[in-house]
Amino acid sequence: MLKPFLVVPALFLLGAPLLFQQTQSTPPEQTPPAAAQTTSTIPPEFVGKPNPVKPTPELQDRAKKFYGWDCAMCHGANGDGKGDVAADQKLALSDFHDSLAHLSDGEIFYIIQNGKGKNMPPEGDRCKPDVIWNMVTYLRKMSNTPATPGAAE
Repeated sequence: MLKPFLVVPALFLLGAPLLFQQTQSTPPEQTPPAAAQTTSTIPPEFVGKPNPVKPTPELQDRAKKFYGWDCAMCHGANGDGKGDVAADQKLALSDFHDSLAHLSDGEIFYIIQNGKGKNMPPEGDRCKPDVIWNMVTYLRKMSNTPATPGAAE
């Protein structure tokens, strides 16, 4: 009479790990938020858009600090694309002296605000637009590339 009462708990104890192992599923692969995914095209309202914000020394100092905190680790202190993180992760980043010459101020703004691919996260709401526009001015000066015609000076 006691045998069934002993067998059932024994089967449960021996079979429980197999039961839990079968019910566990592998976690779904995480995908980056839509803003961090590569965009194949920049919205037309940013293409050719000049920088509307007049740079001030204070805002340029702020942009320089921001670049040092958030950008230099990948893009390098002088924008050559050879920052420590880029080197560690073997990322091939372009030199700002070449790549920014082909982009308008609005396109640079869009890339900073929305990110580029999985390796460059978006600034999104972390930075106000005037800070990003001043970053565009700072990058233009750093790379010695001309601003989009009509940009505030």
